[in-house]
Amino acid sequence: MKQNIIISKQFKSELATAISECEKDKIFVLVDETTRELCWELIKDDFCLKKAQVITIGTTDSNKTLDTLVAVWEALQQGGATRHSLLINLGGGMVTDLGGFAASTFKRGINFINIPTTLLAMVDASVGGKTGVNFGGLKNEIGVFNEANTVILNTDWLKTLDAANIRSGYAEMLKHGLIADEKMWAELINYNLADPDLLLLSGMLGRSVCVKERIVEEDPHEKGIRKSLNLGHTFGHAFESWALDHRPILHGYAVAFGLIAELYLSVVKTGFPTERMRQTVSFIRTYYGVLPITCNDYARLIELMHHDKKNRGDEINVTLLGGIGDIRINQSVSEEEVKEALDFVREG
Repeated sequence: MKQNIIISKQFKSELATAISECEKDKIFVLVDETTRELCWELIKDDFCLKKAQVITIGTTDSNKTLDTLVAVWEALQQGGATRHSLLINLGGGMVTDLGGFAASTFKRGINFINIPTTLLAMVDASVGGKTGVNFGGLKNEIGVFNEANTVILNTDWLKTLDAANIRSGYAEMLKHGLIADEKMWAELINYNLADPDLLLLSGMLGRSVCVKERIVEEDPHEKGIRKSLNLGHTFGHAFESWALDHRPILHGYAVAFGLIAELYLSVVKTGFPTERMRQTVSFIRTYYGVLPITCNDYARLIELMHHDKKNRGDEINVTLLGGIGDIRINQSVSEEEVKEALDFVREG
């Protein structure tokens, strides 16, 4: 079934309609400390939210934990939530992931609406039904597939973002372009991320969401083609987990560095055009810089990749490309090939 995704033109009326279509004896709104200040303050007086109870959690991915999840469950319970209540997740990917999981498990599941406020959440986390929390030092280790009743994408929220968070979300758009077609990829690598035109970005965002929506509709539980959305993520999640012990990086930055590694392997293993790889890598290096890993980090990164949920047995499994839009899922790579790719990430 196709998820109800609204590219917002009239946010207040669209939110009121989305709420009216859900069962709701009580309404709860989940925010983090940042979105409570920057986003909730802008909509709290809307008539449809007048009686909503606000649940506030800590900011950043370090709070995407079981302890935070328990705190949300407790807040719902203490606020008198029933299985007929509604949870609105207002925030970035951490809020929509954790809030979606909280809603999916409280009373065996209550309705929830996602209102993503970051570019990353709009193009990735809030769409597609993946929910969850980090566990044991690993990203999204515990969670369920469960789609929000409605996702409202309002690009006005992008005005609240700093440059780093725009770039973080843009990395997922770049991934969508690589798995889609040459035209979309070309538009993305020719966009000026140094001085982003938000009106232009809004149109690109819509096309990017359509790529993910089409793939998720075809394969909701990641048995086949949905694995194409993991391009850049086997290495990217390892980079992100590694960075938690050093200097944390935004998810999209980790994915961008992961794209460098997996495009290198695509050239070596599946014939991806070298020039297209070079153009993409040049764009990433220009706007995302360099990941500060050394060869001393390789063992830990490989260990993290072995824990990736996409693996089978002892193999490290990645998604590669034979060309732009030519997707090759379930590609096994050896530890030696991983080290080669890490060399390229460091030195490319």
